[in-house]
Amino acid sequence: MGKWSNKDERQYEHIKESTQERGTDEGRAEQIAARTVNKQRREEGRTPKITTEGTGNPNVPLESRSKQELLNLAREMDIHDRSKMDKDTLIDAIQKHQH
Repeated sequence: MGKWSNKDERQYEHIKESTQERGTDEGRAEQIAARTVNKQRREEGRTPKITTEGTGNPNVPLESRSKQELLNLAREMDIHDRSKMDKDTLIDAIQKHQH
């Protein structure tokens, strides 16, 4: 689950080269290519989602979602001081914002 496939490597090289051709420096092109390949791997379920920008399954109760998912949801809702909140406080703030 951890290593890139040959297809991933080819995609990385293609993205890196095309990004450089558009004038991006090599370091930045490498970042863009790696992030693109890793995002696709995550979306295909080929790598664990340790920290994501996801907000969790909307069919799952807030109490069952991770704190990171709740923080991401609170960010989308523009709830202030969310980083200082514990999980229960985040749930309360999200529920108040939804109503």
